[in-house]
Amino acid sequence: MIFLHNKKLTLNILLILVFFVSCSEVRKEKLLTDFVDPYIGSDYHGHVFVGANVPFGLVQLGPCNIVKGWDWCSGYHYSDSILAGFAHTHLSGTGIGDLGDILFMPVNNTYKLQKNSSDSVDWKSTYSHNAESAKPNYYSVHINRYNIDADLTASERVGFHKYTYHEKGNPSLIVDMNYGIGWDKLTTCTLKQIDNYTIAGSRFSKGWANDQRIFFTSTFSKKIKSIEYLQRKDEKGNTTDDKVTALIKFEGENNLLAKTAISPVNIDGAKNNMQQEIPGWNFDEIYNAGIQKWNDELGKIKITTNKLSDKKTFYTALYHTMIVPALYNDANGDYLGTDKKIHKNPGYNTYTTFSLWDTYRAAHPLYTLVDPDKVSDFVNTMLAIYQQQGKLPVWHLMGCETDCMVGYHAAPVIVDAYLKGIKGFDPELAFEAIKTTAMQDFRGIGYVMERGYIPADSQVESVARGLEYAIDDWCIAAMAGKMGKTEDAEYFKKRSKYYQNYFDKENRFMRGRMGDGSWRTPFDPISSQHQQDDFCEGNAWQYTWLVPQSPEDLIKLFDGEENFTRKLDSLFSIESIKVEGASSDITGLIGQYAHGNEPSHHIAYLYAYVGQQWKTAKMVHQINTTMYTDQPDGLCGNEDCGQMSAWYVLSSMGFYPVNPANGAYVFGSPLFDKVELNVPGGNTFNVIAENRSDKNIYIQSAELNGKPYTKSFITHKQILEGGTLKFVMGDTPNKEFGVAPDDRPKSIVY
Repeated sequence: MIFLHNKKLTLNILLILVFFVSCSEVRKEKLLTDFVDPYIGSDYHGHVFVGANVPFGLVQLGPCNIVKGWDWCSGYHYSDSILAGFAHTHLSGTGIGDLGDILFMPVNNTYKLQKNSSDSVDWKSTYSHNAESAKPNYYSVHINRYNIDADLTASERVGFHKYTYHEKGNPSLIVDMNYGIGWDKLTTCTLKQIDNYTIAGSRFSKGWANDQRIFFTSTFSKKIKSIEYLQRKDEKGNTTDDKVTALIKFEGENNLLAKTAISPVNIDGAKNNMQQEIPGWNFDEIYNAGIQKWNDELGKIKITTNKLSDKKTFYTALYHTMIVPALYNDANGDYLGTDKKIHKNPGYNTYTTFSLWDTYRAAHPLYTLVDPDKVSDFVNTMLAIYQQQGKLPVWHLMGCETDCMVGYHAAPVIVDAYLKGIKGFDPELAFEAIKTTAMQDFRGIGYVMERGYIPADSQVESVARGLEYAIDDWCIAAMAGKMGKTEDAEYFKKRSKYYQNYFDKENRFMRGRMGDGSWRTPFDPISSQHQQDDFCEGNAWQYTWLVPQSPEDLIKLFDGEENFTRKLDSLFSIESIKVEGASSDITGLIGQYAHGNEPSHHIAYLYAYVGQQWKTAKMVHQINTTMYTDQPDGLCGNEDCGQMSAWYVLSSMGFYPVNPANGAYVFGSPLFDKVELNVPGGNTFNVIAENRSDKNIYIQSAELNGKPYTKSFITHKQILEGGTLKFVMGDTPNKEFGVAPDDRPKSIVY
């Protein structure tokens, strides 16, 4: 009652409450992680990782289902409700499953270890999304069968588990070395008790990564009471005594904390990783440290929009671009090379999971804007791989070359870094690596050097390989030219035009060519037999445009802009059908444009090369607003290690790198009122979209630092200088914007 009689005191208390509420709101607005929803892309074909990790960390600690097919490539799918346990490594957004190393599953006294069980995860339990939570560096779930709450967080190389047991009895834990995702199969493992609180071991497996090696050490907050090993049956039904799966019981009751450090080197490396990163037992401290790391990364781009859903979609997309590449060294810098030798600290961080067929297009160019220091580490890692295996990585995973997909796409990543002036690696070694790789006779390159095209009756995916090689060769020529290597520049410039040998001028499609020079028949431009015909996860409609290194020359192949534009219009308007047996990756269809797969990603921007930027704006806006949402099925195809999200991050800001290495970004349609991009060198580059709305999607005019800007692209150098790019937006196309030949993007090095 005193508050009612003391108006001054009441007013002061109200002011204090308002102050704290205001501070709370300000703090919440500053935490960009609040807008990240890791469930986005966990449904449909997104295949994203859900769990606890820090940016680019080696550990991805998260839930695993029983793999039921392609959509479980990350080990988890939103449609599922059966938990097998929590593994310490996962892939994010790939089209092949692997990893899932060192599975933990807390159980209670109701679980009895089954001898000779035919069920490989007989400890499994149901769970519900209603009792599950996922956010950056945190995952939690209630395990129904055992009435246990599990909370997970992580540092770069250590996973931290917190289990709350609601039933009486000794807390228990399954540690399973057998579980693997997708193709992953255990080859050998060790699992042993080190002392009263510690276990350690190793897990070697084969799958997508054909010789994967992980070492670990786990420390528990409670004393180990007993360890019992599960007996299994081999493929012939015989009982095995391998110590692959352990049931560990602990003294005491209630809660259990567990820390698991992993290493690609050895158990001592794992032990040191734990001492360096999580020496104590403060779960909240590790979680908060991870949140700070995520906010530091996400804070490199700040957007202004009144649509919460767009903010969630954007920051989740940016988050997805920072899951991989993943660290692949110990805290002391040591790492396991592709040659399977232990290499001492080389002076930079080494990384793994290079999905280069995907990420060279937009993810790696994005890193040059927001994480240039890591770019030099990525390049140095690739150069070390070259020195150890004799060629640059194609699709590298856990110290193994998978040779997955087509092209030698480390080349555009390295060249892009060099041309943008990123330091910290040896340019001469870099050029040696890209040239040597491009001159090796593997996967059709020999035919390229000999004939200028890959015969369809000698190689599968001949058109896809040839077109991708031509992109890489343009990049090599650009770097050679910059370095004064004239002869190399001319040679690779010639090879970069070999895409012309796949173009049929009669029907204006890229198509397979036989060894005698004739076209493969019959020909159906919609046909796509996965890894069996002339294309890789696509068809002729989609691959005909795969000349991002030189759209002007592609226009000439069409005999002019009118034919080119008519065909491009047809791509987006033709019926969206898929023939029987078509690749599962062909998703996100608009006509025959397939946004769910990477070869299409630059196509909407090609209109700018014929002076029709307004059509680019229209298509980009449609893709941005229909192919990305803030729901679990919010990705229209595989996340592909950040590429799908990088497209959105760049396109929603208003521009995209059609050529992945020439330093130019073509304008699309900005999705936000304002973007603040913290660029290398301490500058800020702002993008303002005046009058922007759901209807006002067309650029009416532009200004750069207060001066009229008529070009339909901007360069990397201009962005690094900082300043403000202002678009004035409207609901009808300004068909004069970017029309002049000098205002169109060019296939030159800027």
